[in-house]
Amino acid sequence: MTHYRNVLLAAVAALSFGFSVEARAADIASPPETSDWVFTGAAYLWASGLEGRTGVLGFPATDIDLSFADVLENLDGALMGAGELRNGAFSIGVDLTYASLSANADTPLGVLADDVDITAKTFMGTAVLGYSIIDTGTANLDIIAGGRLWSVSNDFDFNGGALNGTHASDEATWLDPLVGTKFRAGITENVYVSGWGMIGGFGVASDMMWDVMGGIGYNVSDSFSVFGGYRAVSVDYSDDGFVYDVVQQGPIFAGVFRF
Repeated sequence: MTHYRNVLLAAVAALSFGFSVEARAADIASPPETSDWVFTGAAYLWASGLEGRTGVLGFPATDIDLSFADVLENLDGALMGAGELRNGAFSIGVDLTYASLSANADTPLGVLADDVDITAKTFMGTAVLGYSIIDTGTANLDIIAGGRLWSVSNDFDFNGGALNGTHASDEATWLDPLVGTKFRAGITENVYVSGWGMIGGFGVASDMMWDVMGGIGYNVSDSFSVFGGYRAVSVDYSDDGFVYDVVQQGPIFAGVFRF
């Protein structure tokens, strides 16, 4: 059953197609010069791989190592969206991502079943509040706090053998509190650097989680920017035989619109 664990973790890695945590306006475009609310929406690709340990249905946790190509091979589809509202020093950020993967895997020795159809669906939603403690006009530093919701469901349909026609499922949903900081600093009129660092879980749901990102951006216009960098995310969660102890990391590329 090792292959179905690979498919399950590929579902988590598929979140890389739109995972931004905060979708910060200030990360991608210049800070607003008025006190009006400003909305920013982001679309991006996080070309991440995945490694760590996972276990489902009470099976012992096993090591896993997936490349970005492994994720693409099993991906059925993904939906994602991120946005931020900012007014002066205050901001509200939301990120919602859904991914579905499926595969067919042989069972050990083919005794209980000839093979099994596996469908893994993963939803992750993040919401944060932010406040700028430093804002010089060309550089700013925000403190942030919020939560990250994970919901993972896995369906197994066995074909042939003693389990022919049997359906099984395993799922877990958990909410991690998080805190952190983010920054942006202009290098030239159009070029800037930005990043963030977050930590959470604290044993409330996952034992620990962290998220770090850094990169460089270019303001194409007042309403559109491009951004490239590197991001790494880790989560260590386990409950009643369901185990996620993994790290996702890889380059990130974004296009951001601001209204």
